[in-house]
Amino acid sequence: METISSFASKYISENIKILQGLDPDQIAAAVQLVVQAGESGNRIYAIGNGGSASTASHFVNDMGKGASLGREKRFKVIPLTDNVEWMTALSNDRSFEDVYVEQLMNFAEKDDVLLAISGSGNSENVIRAVRYANETGCHTIGFTGYDGGKLKGLVERCIVIDSDHMGRIEDMHVILQHIICYYFMDQE
Repeated sequence: METISSFASKYISENIKILQGLDPDQIAAAVQLVVQAGESGNRIYAIGNGGSASTASHFVNDMGKGASLGREKRFKVIPLTDNVEWMTALSNDRSFEDVYVEQLMNFAEKDDVLLAISGSGNSENVIRAVRYANETGCHTIGFTGYDGGKLKGLVERCIVIDSDHMGRIEDMHVILQHIICYYFMDQE
């Protein structure tokens, strides 16, 4: 049986390898969409399921507070993951596959930004929301893993984590959202 120490060492090594494989230019292109939304006063939405929902909410928290403090134009960020009442009503009365697209129908406008996070890239509620956002003229960013799934081909900017291990994919998604947020926080 593997020791805890050797397991931890291997896990850390794998994450370092994945981090070193990320393309800073791809990340910069995604951040640029957030820059444009901030400068123009457009809204930024974040979605995901499970751990990805947590990362989406974390992103909104960091952008709404940390990245907005002291700025003349604060970021207009909206988590579509956090209104449990609305999400359960939509799931019950429509379908779980529509929980994000239905919320976007109330808000989304041309040049808003949707950050769609899906480890597999195949979450149907995320895919439907991205399709609607694209039709509406929103800019779309995807964080995914594995081979990118359907999400990879639908979003304007996609960062695919080169892994088939959900924990490592989620680890990298948190780092990516921190790169975006701290780009603004560290500029002040």
